[in-house]
Amino acid sequence: MTTPPGIAIIAFAGRPADDSVIPRGIALLERRGCVVHNYYDPAQAFQRFGASDDGRLAQLEAAVADPDVQVVVALRGQYGVTRLLPRIDFDAVAASGKIFVGFSDMTAFHMALYKKTGALSYAGPMFVGDFCAAEPVDFTLDNFWRCLAGPTHAITEIAAGNPSVNVAGKIWGGNLAMLVSLLGTDYFPQIDGGILFLEDIGEHPYRVERMLLQLMQAGVLGRQQALVLGDFSGYRLGPADRGYDFDGMLAYLRATLPLPVLTGLQFGHIDKRVTIPFGADATLVADSERFRLTMSGYPTPGDA
Repeated sequence: MTTPPGIAIIAFAGRPADDSVIPRGIALLERRGCVVHNYYDPAQAFQRFGASDDGRLAQLEAAVADPDVQVVVALRGQYGVTRLLPRIDFDAVAASGKIFVGFSDMTAFHMALYKKTGALSYAGPMFVGDFCAAEPVDFTLDNFWRCLAGPTHAITEIAAGNPSVNVAGKIWGGNLAMLVSLLGTDYFPQIDGGILFLEDIGEHPYRVERMLLQLMQAGVLGRQQALVLGDFSGYRLGPADRGYDFDGMLAYLRATLPLPVLTGLQFGHIDKRVTIPFGADATLVADSERFRLTMSGYPTPGDA
């Protein structure tokens, strides 16, 4: 990436809690030299969404058609991408050569784009939560810019208690609930020999376990080389748990799932978050103290 990219902002899903933060995020990007194309119009917000389904699809199509845009960043997550999947022209999205960025609800877009076209995208920052923050998190934004610069992106995590692993494969995943919601649909890619990364927010350990068992019983986990867990916070244990907590669930998974399970990835609904190019070639090397994930073969703005 020799020059700052043209960046489009579109509402794939939810609307901001406060529209007044939008100029702050635009100013941050402009200070970096980016030319910002903001397709979100607060006047078009509809119910919980950044616009009606037609309106959000129109924003996507406009960003895809704009020759001055190299990177498209999701306004925010929440919910809404799934509504649009049957109407998105994924061939046009892939042919545009643009890089689409976001996480959480954007997992559905990453999955569908890869399944339909084989094109890669970024599980990375959101516009409102990251670029518009009152105190932007340097770690998160710096990690994104380094990934965007390419041609490789490496993440080293200090994480105790993981099994020893040395594997290579396609890196893919995202939000667990969103990923599982696509099982059995035409938007779920079959990736063999991959490295699956997952996160979620507000999901009790038993629900996390249940979804992972569903992935195992559907044959997905048996085709992967490793499972890497990010942040799973925001849940509340109750009296019925009787000692069943995340650590207990993790021990059961490690004894039950047909692949090594690692923890400690800084990814999810947390302030300090890495960027992961969905579908990139990756190597994962881990021991009981740390792991290193190295990714290559993914698009950057300089490729266009």
